[in-house]
Amino acid sequence: MEKIIIDTEQFQRIISRISHQIIEKHGDLQDLVIVGIKRRGAEIAEFIQKRIAELADIQLPIMALDITFYRDDLDLIYQDPIFAGADNQLNINGKKVILVDDVLFTGRTIRAALDALLDFGRASRIELVILVDRGHRELPIRADYVGKNIPTAKNEQIQVKTSHYDGTNQVVLVPAINEETT
Repeated sequence: MEKIIIDTEQFQRIISRISHQIIEKHGDLQDLVIVGIKRRGAEIAEFIQKRIAELADIQLPIMALDITFYRDDLDLIYQDPIFAGADNQLNINGKKVILVDDVLFTGRTIRAALDALLDFGRASRIELVILVDRGHRELPIRADYVGKNIPTAKNEQIQVKTSHYDGTNQVVLVPAINEETT
């Protein structure tokens, strides 16, 4: 039984807060590029891009990045991987990249994304936006902007639901299944 831990209203406030933080930190947004990790990270990146456009009257370039073949666990999780590439490919040479993902867990997805970004140039700086940080890092990776820290047990799941894929914007906690009761 899932429990809503970020409802639609809180979700929108988090997007707005992160957008404000990015604007405040950078001031001049001319060299900023937003890169969202497919799937839900890319949609969250779009939300942030739209909110920054409303607040700062600037349309930041955006790219959706598929990291499938950069993962170090490809053989463990994908039987027949499908690589969709990057949408709206951008040259990031000398740019400040705002990398966006939905959940930060072990850090391996972010490591793969950093490897994938090298194919698009050498950024002058890369900052990380995470909607939910749930802990349990296996790699020394931390986010620059965090929507919410939600400590979890390793066997629990955090599911970020977005309007495009799920019809709603919210985050739910799925408790671990007790194997004795199944």
